[in-house]
Amino acid sequence: MNGENAADGVGITPKLAERLLGAGADVITLGNHTWRRPEIGPMLASDARLVRPANLAASTPGRGLTTVLAADGTAVAVINLLGSLFLEPATGMWEIVDDLVTEARSSAAVVVVDVHAEATSEKVALARWLDGKVTAVIGTHTHVQTSDARVQPGGTAAITDAGMTGPHDSVIGVKAELATHRMRTGMPVRFEVAEGGVRIEGVLVSCDPATGRATSISPVRVEWP
Repeated sequence: MNGENAADGVGITPKLAERLLGAGADVITLGNHTWRRPEIGPMLASDARLVRPANLAASTPGRGLTTVLAADGTAVAVINLLGSLFLEPATGMWEIVDDLVTEARSSAAVVVVDVHAEATSEKVALARWLDGKVTAVIGTHTHVQTSDARVQPGGTAAITDAGMTGPHDSVIGVKAELATHRMRTGMPVRFEVAEGGVRIEGVLVSCDPATGRATSISPVRVEWP
């Protein structure tokens, strides 16, 4: 799961990461808000279940690739990348993605890529480039689930954005009146997380564990009581 907005909408803390892992998440990926909660640094350095974009500065704590065992014992490699448009990572993802995939496939047939990016074009292009090389390329960051879930000809499942788990009676998770006020006036406003219309969003990908080839991808949208 992508957990970079877990702490009141920006970043994640060790306590929240432990709660999410304890609830059943096997790996937590992050994004452009990785360092908004600097106390996460030591956990990033020590816990392989928590990964941050691989193309952040090499001197920062943590890793952008990890391999874990699924419930049935299948090895699953997870890669986390950050897009370039408006996010300006230290290194462009295109410069490192091929080596990351080679490394990932050396330890697991099933490889999942979380591409955390603003631009639809970057996510679609990466999915096309990696078709047949990884199991799934799942876009995150925009908080809006897209309707383009597909299995590409080479057997790689893809979606531009998996959506947002959180309050949908909002402006991408923020109280609508606060977000609207800032857009209308240009004045700074302290954002607050909204509360209404909570739902879980994501995708369910089926694959052949021996080859890593995806067979289906289905968007998930569950209303929370």
